[in-house]
Amino acid sequence: MDATMPVEVHSQPPQAPPHPKPKKRRFPALASWSLLGLLGLLLIAVISAFGGYFSGIDLRKQAQAAQVNAQADEQFQLGLQDMQAGRYDLARQRFEYVIELNPAYPGVTDKLADALLYMSATATPTVTPIPTVTPTPDTRNVQERLSQAQQELANSNWSAAIDNLLALRQADPVYQPVWVDDMLYVSFVNRGRDKILNQADLEGGIYDLTIAAQFGLLDTESRGLQNWARLYITGASFWELDWAQVVYYFAQIAPALPNLRDGSGWTAAERYRLGLIGYGEDLAEQAEWCDAQEQLELALSMGPDERASQLLEDVSNVCSGGEQGGSDNANANDNSQQPPVETEAAPTEEQPAEPSATEPPPESTPAP
Repeated sequence: MDATMPVEVHSQPPQAPPHPKPKKRRFPALASWSLLGLLGLLLIAVISAFGGYFSGIDLRKQAQAAQVNAQADEQFQLGLQDMQAGRYDLARQRFEYVIELNPAYPGVTDKLADALLYMSATATPTVTPIPTVTPTPDTRNVQERLSQAQQELANSNWSAAIDNLLALRQADPVYQPVWVDDMLYVSFVNRGRDKILNQADLEGGIYDLTIAAQFGLLDTESRGLQNWARLYITGASFWELDWAQVVYYFAQIAPALPNLRDGSGWTAAERYRLGLIGYGEDLAEQAEWCDAQEQLELALSMGPDERASQLLEDVSNVCSGGEQGGSDNANANDNSQQPPVETEAAPTEEQPAEPSATEPPPESTPAP
């Protein structure tokens, strides 16, 4: 190459052609809406779960409060009766028990003060012995009562044992205190259990077990009997007023103590069966056919009943037709094609008439 030839000088290096920008990928609109829909359903499910949880807690608290109020009302009324009969010490114990259940119960503190006032007014004054004379105390009376109480305990005569021990304690409060307390505990526990299981005296049994707990801790079985008796009383208080509550309480009692009964003579199992029938009738009147069918089938599994069988046949037809017939059955329901609901029926030989909470059972009702 000739050195004299001009040389071209490039001031800038050659540039490569620009690369095309990658296009942004966009999610389909349908996928975005589906994701938002799933998130919304999840949020609704969480809110519903929390609502049901807190609703269940409120219902349980209301049931417990109703049970405690019923016990407090009962013991307060019994305390008033004891006051009128002059049994001031027993009235005092009942009022103290009401205060334990509900410290804000109206009027209970005033009545407790009245009972203590009457007790102090009628108490036997203590005679101060003459300092120069120290006669030997005569313990033959208390010894005889203790021996008699021991014999009554051996014979399972709990009431007589309690009477002797209380008389002994009144005569000499410091005579064999530990031994007397143990005997009172055993006597009250066994008498309370006997009242609940054999005498259909649930209130009396609850009271005796409550007194026994002042002398010592109750065993598991005794505490269980006390709780079952309280549930029975609460469930019976809803009789013919709210069948759903009746079923709720006696569904708990019947499997554990089917023969538990009150003064009416109706066992827990029988009250549960009749409660299911009454609840089924209420559901049928509300056109909740399938729920009514479930309650009536459960009631008939416990024993035959002509009225429940007829009602079950009616609601079953409507329930099965409503699931299969679609719009045709909806039109039929609009035309008032509903099964008749029998509200009253004469008792059959297999089924006694439904009792009220205070109605005594028929004489033919067998004892549990």
